[in-house]
Amino acid sequence: MTPINPILRGFNPDPSIVRVGEDYYIATSTFEWYPGVQIHHSRDLVNWTLVARPLNRASQLDMRGNPDGCGVWAPDLSHKDGRFHLIFTDVKRYGRTTVDGAKGASLRDFHNYWVSCDRVDGEWTDAVHLNSSGFDPALFHDDDGRSWLLNMLWDHRPDRKRFAGIVIQQMDLSSGRLLGERRLIFAGTELGFTEGPHLYKRDGWYHLLVAEGGTERGHAVVMARSRTLFGPYEVHPDGPVLTARHDPAAPLQRTGHGDLVETPEGETWMAYLCGRPLPGSDRCVLGRETAIRRMRWDADGWLRCAEPDAEVGAVAAVNECDWFDGPILPPAFQWLRTPEPDRLFSLTERPGHLRLYGRDTIGSHFEQALVARRPTAFRYDVTTLVAFEPEHFQQAAGLVCYYNSTKYHYLHITAGDEGEKLIQLLSVLPTGEGQSLITPPLVAPAGPVELRASVDHETLRFAFRAEGAEEWQWLPETCDASLLSDEATLAGLPNFTGTFVGMACQDMAGTGHPADFRYFHYREE
Repeated sequence: MTPINPILRGFNPDPSIVRVGEDYYIATSTFEWYPGVQIHHSRDLVNWTLVARPLNRASQLDMRGNPDGCGVWAPDLSHKDGRFHLIFTDVKRYGRTTVDGAKGASLRDFHNYWVSCDRVDGEWTDAVHLNSSGFDPALFHDDDGRSWLLNMLWDHRPDRKRFAGIVIQQMDLSSGRLLGERRLIFAGTELGFTEGPHLYKRDGWYHLLVAEGGTERGHAVVMARSRTLFGPYEVHPDGPVLTARHDPAAPLQRTGHGDLVETPEGETWMAYLCGRPLPGSDRCVLGRETAIRRMRWDADGWLRCAEPDAEVGAVAAVNECDWFDGPILPPAFQWLRTPEPDRLFSLTERPGHLRLYGRDTIGSHFEQALVARRPTAFRYDVTTLVAFEPEHFQQAAGLVCYYNSTKYHYLHITAGDEGEKLIQLLSVLPTGEGQSLITPPLVAPAGPVELRASVDHETLRFAFRAEGAEEWQWLPETCDASLLSDEATLAGLPNFTGTFVGMACQDMAGTGHPADFRYFHYREE
C-alpha cells in the first residue's frame, strides 16, 4: 500500500519517527495542549493510530502560565536497550519574534527534558532536566554504545544569529547527566533558522538532518555529513533534500523538519511536517500536519527523494459522536496547559455528561476549562448539547472554534442583568491591533440547548436550538474561519498550532459554576 499524505491530519507537527521491530511510531508536538506529545503507531506506514500522550502529570509537564505557541516543542523519540526515550522542550517564554528582521535582544526560556519507558503506552518516568541552551533536542545512539544530546543553540544577543547552530554533548542514559563539554558541530547554511537536528550513522558517515528556512513557506530539510562525530560537516551538494519553497503550486507547502526511518527491507522513508493552504485565502487552518515520503541513498552516499512519492489526496471522512458515558475523556480531546484536569472537568460528577467547571476567561494562560479536538478536514460540522443555567453575566459556556487566546469564535450562553438566559457570539480576531466583536444577545431556549458550528473552508456559521427541536436557528453572522491559522496573526506572536473545536465554560466570579455537555458530534463532509 502507498501512504496518502498527510498521514497525520490536523495539527500534528515536528514528527520524530522510530521503528522497533515491525512497529513504527511517530511523536509530534502538542505545544500548550495537554497531555503533552502525541505518539501514533503503524505497521505499514499507511494506517496510523494514536496510542499515547506520555506527558500526563505535573512531574513531567506543567504549562500553567506558558504563553500561546509555547509549551512542548519538537519531541524526539528513540529506542535503545529495550526502552523508549523521549526528549522534548517546554518553552516558557517566547520573547521577541525572529522574523521580519527583529532587532535587539531576544530572551527566551526553553528547558529540555528526558523521560523514558519500556512500553510506548506505559507509565513514563518523571522528567529529568537536561539543559536550556536551545530547543528541538534529539538523541543520537552511536554504535560504540554512547548516546549524545543534540539541540539548536539560541543566541539572544543583539545583532547575533539567533539560530546559532547545532550543539552536541554526551549524555549518560542511566541518569540523564550530560558529560564533557558542549560542542558546536554545525553552523547551518544560508537558509538560516537551523533547528530540528537528527543524527544518523551510515557507511562510516555521520549524517546530520536539520530543518532550515523557518517553519513557513521557506521551510526545508537540509543535510550535511562528516566522517567524524564533531565534524566538520559538508552540506549536501544538491541543497535542501526536501522543500516546497520554490513550488507554490505543490499541494503540500511548508515542508520541512524531517526524520528518517528504515524499513526491515532496507527502504528509507522521511516523515516531515507540511501545511495544506486553503485554496481561497492561502491559509493553513489545520495547522502543520505530518506527511511521509520514500527516499533513496545514491552511489555518492547522499540521500535524495525517491519515486514514486506517497500520494496526496482525500481519505475517509471522520464521523465521531462521543456521548461521555465513560469515566475517561475520549481520546480525540485535549485541554490547555494544566496537569490538574480535575479542576477543569469531570466525567463522573454527573454520569453521562462532561461537566466543565467555570474557571478563568477563555483567553487565560493558566486555568481554562476548554476541552477540544482537532479538525482534520476543511469541511466539517459539530453539534453539542449543553445544560447550563447561568446566574449572571460573568458565567458563560458554549461551543468554540479556537486557535489561541488572540483568535477564536465562541458561541456561548450567558445571563443578562435580570438573570435572563441569553446566547451570543464572541469573536476575538487578530486584525488591526486586535479586535473583540460580540453580537447582540438573543433569548436562549429554556432547558438544555444544542449548539452547532458549520465550517466550509473560510466560512464558519453557528446555530442553536432547544433540545429536540427540529429547526436550527442560524445566527446571521458569517465568521472568517481562515483567521484561525498560523498566517493570520498580530505582530510578533508565535503561531505554531492549528484550529481546535470544542466546549468551554467560564465563571469569572470564581464560583466554579458548571456546564454539563451530553455529547459532542464531529462530522466531516
